Amino acid sequence: MNIKLKRIFALLLIAVFQTVFIQAQVTTDIDGLMKNAKVKNAFEFIKQIEPETVEEQIKIAEIPAPTFEEQKRGEYFRKRFAEIGLKNVRVDGVGNVIGERAGTGGKDAPTLVLAAHLDTVFAMDTLLKTVRTGTVIKLPGIGDDARGLTLLLAIARTLEKHNIETVGNIIFVANVAEEGLGDLKGVRHLFNEELKGKITHFISIDGTGLGVTTGAVGSKRYRVTFSGPGGHSYGAFGMANPIHAVGRLIAKISEFQTPLEPKTTFSVGVIRGGTSVNSIAAEASFDLDMRSVDPKELEKLDKLFKLNARAALDEENARWKDQGKLTLDVKLIGDRPTGTQLQNSPIIKTASSVNKFMKIEDKFAFASTDSNLPISLGIPAIMIDGGGIGKGAHSLGEQWDSTDSHLGSQRALLIVLGIVGVSQN
Repeated sequence: MNIKLKRIFALLLIAVFQTVFIQAQVTTDIDGLMKNAKVKNAFEFIKQIEPETVEEQIKIAEIPAPTFEEQKRGEYFRKRFAEIGLKNVRVDGVGNVIGERAGTGGKDAPTLVLAAHLDTVFAMDTLLKTVRTGTVIKLPGIGDDARGLTLLLAIARTLEKHNIETVGNIIFVANVAEEGLGDLKGVRHLFNEELKGKITHFISIDGTGLGVTTGAVGSKRYRVTFSGPGGHSYGAFGMANPIHAVGRLIAKISEFQTPLEPKTTFSVGVIRGGTSVNSIAAEASFDLDMRSVDPKELEKLDKLFKLNARAALDEENARWKDQGKLTLDVKLIGDRPTGTQLQNSPIIKTASSVNKFMKIEDKFAFASTDSNLPISLGIPAIMIDGGGIGKGAHSLGEQWDSTDSHLGSQRALLIVLGIVGVSQN
């Protein structure tokens, strides 16, 4: 064997070894994991501190954090990560707050990113006043995603308190821009720049309940704008009207036929335009959201929408014989990738094994979350609910019931440890 072939063979052996090493840390033996005294104590501890966890959850939810304005909440996490004892705590170039906990496995050990999103759908001036009735807490954002954010702190605190050494590395991330027009800006930056090439597994904690998201619902979002000269509603009557064109297109969209399986959806969420009742608008626009679990169905819907957008423009201009001719601008404002992974993949099997150990029913589903990106890249990823019972997410009437919410905390801890492994030293 010549030197070149020997080198190739050696590189192949290293690659195989690294792959086996990484996968070896992901375990489904939760009973075995719980035989570790430190893990068992940590499992009980995170339940004991649940009342404190809930209080911090409220504190976080009361810090306003609209998408692209997460700085104040981010600063809270920067301080808390440092207080807990995470290392290399920092705020990256887009505002993600990061804290690291190194494992004992060295540079080839798995690296899990455990994330929750900082941003909410609520404006900066939204009244964030807590109303408590027994175990029910009413507060915008209390579940989505103050619950997930709080579990980052509870898990980090528990691991530090019990001095649990993991084989793999855990990187805790309170990330920006998951909601609305954020378009996953925070996690895109993690994978494309800040932690590029380092992430082997990814978990986002988002919302309430005890479900697990294993597949990514993709979406395309557009801002559609019709523009013209505008004018007086009486004096300039006879020219094309941008608002009428918007109406034509929305009417067409409302008649789209999409399959129930694979589930494919569309919705016009925002409409803008006009200056007064007696004016022909110079501009009108709307925002459209289209989603599917199947990239082919999403592509079909995308093409259908664009054909109809052009048709609505042509029809409005033709109606008025091109008087005050309109123009059309279709701007992509959001593009979340779709993706699936094998349901018997190690990360999903670990989550299922933890569910079984804790007597929690497997509720696996597809959704649109920060985990979309890693799933689309082929990186093992799931989104887990944070526990408790939530209602009215994304509304001013959002509420969360803390009954048995410790189950979410305990489950998240075990899933994390099942993926990174616990050092036997």
